[in-house]
Amino acid sequence: MDESTTFLYFFDNLTQGKTSMSVASSRPRAARETIPEFSLYGELTGTDSADFVHIEWIETRSRLYDWHIDTHRHLGLFQVLAIFEGTVEANVDDATWEVEGPAVITVHPSAVHNFRFSRGAHGFVLTMAQSVPFDAALGVDADMESLLSKPWLFALGDAPQTRDRLYTLLGLIMDEFSRPQLGHAEMVGWLTRSVLLLLARLHAHHDSASRAGRTELDLFARFRALVETHYTEAWSIPAYAERLHVTESKLNRLCRRIAGKSAFDLVQDRLMLEARRKLIYIPAPVSHVAYELGFQDPAYFCRVFKRHVGVTPSAFRRTAQHTHLGDDA
Repeated sequence: MDESTTFLYFFDNLTQGKTSMSVASSRPRAARETIPEFSLYGELTGTDSADFVHIEWIETRSRLYDWHIDTHRHLGLFQVLAIFEGTVEANVDDATWEVEGPAVITVHPSAVHNFRFSRGAHGFVLTMAQSVPFDAALGVDADMESLLSKPWLFALGDAPQTRDRLYTLLGLIMDEFSRPQLGHAEMVGWLTRSVLLLLARLHAHHDSASRAGRTELDLFARFRALVETHYTEAWSIPAYAERLHVTESKLNRLCRRIAGKSAFDLVQDRLMLEARRKLIYIPAPVSHVAYELGFQDPAYFCRVFKRHVGVTPSAFRRTAQHTHLGDDA
């Protein structure tokens, strides 16, 4: 393959008015013996080049099929669907998403997938041979391997800089397809590498955020477990924080972020839940309930209970017994 064909480009036959391609029917059949396999959806021509790259507008092909790209797969191809306007219902293997642009969906090689776009949806579909991400020598093979192993969804609504960069890069690739100029193979090669690097960054950020999220959820779960064990022992919040090896302020930030309440409020919630249970189901004096919950002064327990529940313990018990309420939250 000479330098001018380092990348094998296919102009969109649909936009160029060519008739040489074979087009499969878009009508769904009652039953299929096999899953349709295409190079590009509806085209039966092959793409056996290891350097294959193709780009087209989402709307170019989907409009021809009433905005519904039926179930199919691409052997040996990696696909990037970048939607910037409109919505798409996407099924990629076991993943099902309803997505509003801007967002990116990746389709790994051989994945069975279908898309249903809203009318007027706008964006790009970038398709390449599965070897291209690794041949690009980007130094991010681990991220590429992960991207090519399963479907990924990256929402870009909160990442305007990445959204704009991606739109610009894909638009430049589209321009090279439409008006090839001197060095266009090299230009598209570098632009494609830039898109892949953006995807690698999105993946790395997503992976890092997921790990951080799991770490925070694990820490919160450990806090709740400690509360469940010690809520009647009048532990202070600094004591909980010390046991968890975090600062009191970090523990409070974590609780507010996940539960919308401070650590102290969560401990009080658990304490008052148990108070309500005991008042309803145990026919013991209020003072006895207070002592069981770790209060040394029943009067103080009554004040805390009223502040939290809105009525005194005795009034709560009478109302619950009268109406046969069993608030076991």
